[in-house]
Amino acid sequence: MERAELTDRLSARRPRIRSHRPVVVCERDPVRFQAAFAAAVAGAGLVFLADPAWGAAERAQFRALVARAPDRPAPARGWLCIPTGGSSGALKLARHDGETLAAAVGGFSRHFDCPVISTCGILPLHHVSGLMGWLRVALTGGRFVSARWTDVESGSLPSVPDGDGFVSVVPTQLQRLLARAGTRTWLRRFRAVFVGGGPAWPQLLDDAARAKVPVSLSYGMTETAAMVAALRPEEFAAGERSCGRALPHVQVRTRHDGTVTVAGASLFRGYYPAWVSRRAPWVTQDVGFFDPSGALHIEGRRDSLIISGGEKVDPLQVESALRATGEFDDVAVLGMPDPEWGAAVVACYPMREASPDWDKVQRRLRRELAAYRRPKRYVGVVDWPRNAQGKLNRATLFRLAQERMTRGGFISG
Repeated sequence: MERAELTDRLSARRPRIRSHRPVVVCERDPVRFQAAFAAAVAGAGLVFLADPAWGAAERAQFRALVARAPDRPAPARGWLCIPTGGSSGALKLARHDGETLAAAVGGFSRHFDCPVISTCGILPLHHVSGLMGWLRVALTGGRFVSARWTDVESGSLPSVPDGDGFVSVVPTQLQRLLARAGTRTWLRRFRAVFVGGGPAWPQLLDDAARAKVPVSLSYGMTETAAMVAALRPEEFAAGERSCGRALPHVQVRTRHDGTVTVAGASLFRGYYPAWVSRRAPWVTQDVGFFDPSGALHIEGRRDSLIISGGEKVDPLQVESALRATGEFDDVAVLGMPDPEWGAAVVACYPMREASPDWDKVQRRLRRELAAYRRPKRYVGVVDWPRNAQGKLNRATLFRLAQERMTRGGFISG
């Protein structure tokens, strides 16, 4: 899809003289974002998306990248720059365009056999998951209902027809929605509830299945214009817990060491200001495998493994065991520098008035985890750094945990 056609689909009026200047779209309100994005696409320059909630460090990184943007017509490919990677410390801008976005929408439509797509948008539109939810509607002529997460969480729910439409949430949002009978009933009205943006723990998925929520576990990222694999709700209801099969517009493979690779028409054009004329598959940092039915299972990220005392520790496995205790509202496991272990396994959790039952936690972990996998320290954090999309900023959490530990603010495991 060329830029002019995308402009028409967004119902934007092209100016008589299309500006060559780069445009930054930084809007929190969905309606204002949609208008600003459509106007930017109707121009002729590069388009940059920005997160209004960024801190000073991320804003500085973004300004440094955008400062390189030339004041001349953008290339036909890679003119849309979508932010990614800020939660790991290094902000990047993945280059997309009408062709990559349309390929992702087409693959989604065929995978779910849904030529007209309707969506309830909860996730922010500057993030690829929120953006693609809206663009699926714009490119297929469906219905888009915008909803603020705080309203949905409190029980102020937008009207959605039974069995029609999709909604995307991250695991922590699903956990909160399952806690209320009204929101559970509301979730059951969707054709599929996509759960992505991070690993969902087994107890959460079991709770969703018991509540008869039509969950679709998905796998994707900014670099692939959102999902490239998705489990259909009927497969989830039957007990499958994979990320499902690859969508028809991409080729998802695993290497001999389990590294996941992706190729296909929705793949990004490189990180701005670089440009990649990509033919070879993109090598992700994710590790997984395909089961005999062809479904993809993601085991974790290669760069998140903790090497403690020479042993490899998967933080997701430890987090799952900690959540299963029922003693933590949220939890994240980090590898912190340690003179004895090289990296110590440290569990961080949101500080609250009532402390966790540490005896219960230790009894559970002794049953489920080897000694080297159990946290050496537990750190309560006051300002828990999850963003509006529900994604944990691990770089900020690492800094906050270090500060707390320096002052002795931790419990030994």
